[in-house]
Amino acid sequence: MKQPLVIAPSILSADFARLGEDTRGALEAGADWVHFDVMDNHYVPNLTIGPLVCQALRDFGITAPIDVHLMIEPVDRIIPDFAEAGASVISIHPESTRHLDRSLSLIRECGCKAGIVLNPATPLDVLDWVSDKIDLVLLMSVNPGFGGQKFIPSALTKLKQARRIIDDSELEIRLEIDGGVKPDNAADIIAAGADTLVAGSAIFGSNDYAGVIRALRGH
Repeated sequence: MKQPLVIAPSILSADFARLGEDTRGALEAGADWVHFDVMDNHYVPNLTIGPLVCQALRDFGITAPIDVHLMIEPVDRIIPDFAEAGASVISIHPESTRHLDRSLSLIRECGCKAGIVLNPATPLDVLDWVSDKIDLVLLMSVNPGFGGQKFIPSALTKLKQARRIIDDSELEIRLEIDGGVKPDNAADIIAAGADTLVAGSAIFGSNDYAGVIRALRGH
């Protein structure tokens, strides 16, 4: 069963000179989570932010769940650092670890919820073996590495399939989508089964955070 809709602005598109204020502004405008895109210039061709930025947001006073998407390889070394810095959810790619079961268990052992991230060409089969160790499935609707890309339409088909797998499992697993999410495609994405929407440039590239968040919700 789908859970209440969550809007998670990706701070990759925020103004880093005023990150605390920008993040707080998005939350006050109606967002639910803060989405953290962590890239290492190895697993993906870009370099972004680390645990110190996560800790800085907590120190600034951000209390909303922080949803950390690790696009790094290997991942195990950095998981405890993000947990200590205040992450609420930590999601990893199967390709980024040799022992996925162990890495997912480590996330939970560190006190965070665990997620698995599937790239556009990564099949859903892996869910058959780790569903009992995850709290979230994140489907990439762009290839990871850069913000501002266009939504890949085949992600809607994959969302529907993932929704069926999650519903059949009868486990409380969120289904998140990340990449090219905007008000003009949000309704189709939600109808396909997503209950958690990551949006970066759509929100932070606007002068009306609240208006965009309402539009994403369909209001």
